[in-house]
Amino acid sequence: MGVRPQRLSAAQARRVALAAQGFADAPHAVPTMRTFERTLARTGVLQVDSVNVLARAHLMPLYSRMGPYDTGLLDRANRHTHASPRRVVEYWAHVQAFMPVELWPVMRHRMEHYREQRGKWWKVDDVRSEQTVLALVAERGPVTARELEAELDAGPRSKQHWGWNWSEARKVLDHLYSSGQVAIAGRTSSFEVRYDLPERVLPRAVLEAPTPTPHEAAVDLVRRAAVSHGVATASCLSDYYRMNWRRPSGVGAAQPAVEQLVEEGVLQPVEVEGWSRPAWLHRDARLPRRVAARSLISPFDPVVWQRERAEALFDFTYRIEIYTPKEKRVHGYYVLPFLLGDRIVARVDLKADRASGRLLVQGAFGESGYPEETAVELVAELRRLAGWLDLDEVVIAPNGDLAVALAREVA
Repeated sequence: MGVRPQRLSAAQARRVALAAQGFADAPHAVPTMRTFERTLARTGVLQVDSVNVLARAHLMPLYSRMGPYDTGLLDRANRHTHASPRRVVEYWAHVQAFMPVELWPVMRHRMEHYREQRGKWWKVDDVRSEQTVLALVAERGPVTARELEAELDAGPRSKQHWGWNWSEARKVLDHLYSSGQVAIAGRTSSFEVRYDLPERVLPRAVLEAPTPTPHEAAVDLVRRAAVSHGVATASCLSDYYRMNWRRPSGVGAAQPAVEQLVEEGVLQPVEVEGWSRPAWLHRDARLPRRVAARSLISPFDPVVWQRERAEALFDFTYRIEIYTPKEKRVHGYYVLPFLLGDRIVARVDLKADRASGRLLVQGAFGESGYPEETAVELVAELRRLAGWLDLDEVVIAPNGDLAVALAREVA
C-alpha cells in the first residue's frame, strides 16, 4: 500500500502556483539584474510575440512580477560580451521564447528533429539554398531575412496567407534556426530577427557542453517546469516546454521523466480539491499563507498559458480574441487578466496610444464575486503601468460592468 497523497485545497494550490511564478517574492524598489535573474528562474522562459498594442509579450511577465523596471535589463541579458556573457537566447522552448542559455544543449534533440524533417513550418528541400544562406550568414552576420532576399527570392511573394507569406530567405533561415545551425543574435528596432552563427551568439561553455540523452533532457525540462508550476498535472508539466512537440496529443516524453522525479522525491503526489487528474507538488514549492499581488497579466504569461490550468486554479475562462472578428469579440482585442491577492478578479482590454500619450482602457469587466476594492486597486495598477510605458493619462471607455467605477476613480 503506497503513501497516501497529500491534499491541497483549491486556494492552497493557487497560492503555491503564484509563489512558484514569483508573485510572493519581496519587491525591489529598483529592479536589478539580480532581480531579473530571480524572476527568470521563476518563469523559466519568456514567450516572444510580435503584437505590440500594449507592450511586447516578453516584457510584460517581467513587469507583472518586478513592477516598473528598466527594459535594458533584458537587452543586457540578451547580449554577449567577454565581460558579460549572454544569459538568455531565443529558441522554440515553449513557443518562440527567451530561455536561459544553458538550455541550448538540452534543446539539441529538438533541433535534430527539425533538421531531420527539413523545417518546422515548411520543408526546405533545396540543400543548395540552405548552404548558400548559411555561407551568407557566416560572411555577413548578424543579418536579417530581408537583407538576404535579393540572393534567394524570385519575384513578388503571394499575399494569400496573412502573416505567413514568408520570403524564401526567411523560410531557409527559420529552418536553420530551428535546427540549431544558426542562432538569434537579437532583433532590429522594427522587431526583425537578426541571425548569426551560434559560435558568435552563445558563450563557448554552452556550445561545448555535452548533449544530454533524450531522457536526461526530458527530466531536466520536467524538473524546470515543476519548479515554475509548484503544483501541476502531467499535462501541465509536458506543456510548459512543449514536450509533446513530437506528439501532438498526450504527455509524450514527460511521463517517464515524471516517474523518475517521483522516485527521487523531487515530485510528491498530491490531491488538489476540484482537480480530476493526479497532481504533483515540487518538494521545494512554497505554500505562503497569503499572496498580496496586484498585477496585470499578459495574454502570453505562463500563469494563463494553459487554459485548462487557469480555469482549475482561478475559475477563470480565458481566450485571446486577437484573431476573432471584431463583431464576435466578447471582451476585446488585447485583454489582460487583473490579479489581486491570489485571485483573478477582472479583465481589461488595453491599448497604449503612444502618439497621444494615453493608456486606453477599451473595456473593463469584473469576474464573478469580485471584491469591493477592485476598481480602486485596478486604477492604481493602470496608473503604475501607464507610468512604466511613459504614458501620461489613463482613459476609460464606457464598456464593461467595471467601466463606470473605474472612470469615477480616475476622475
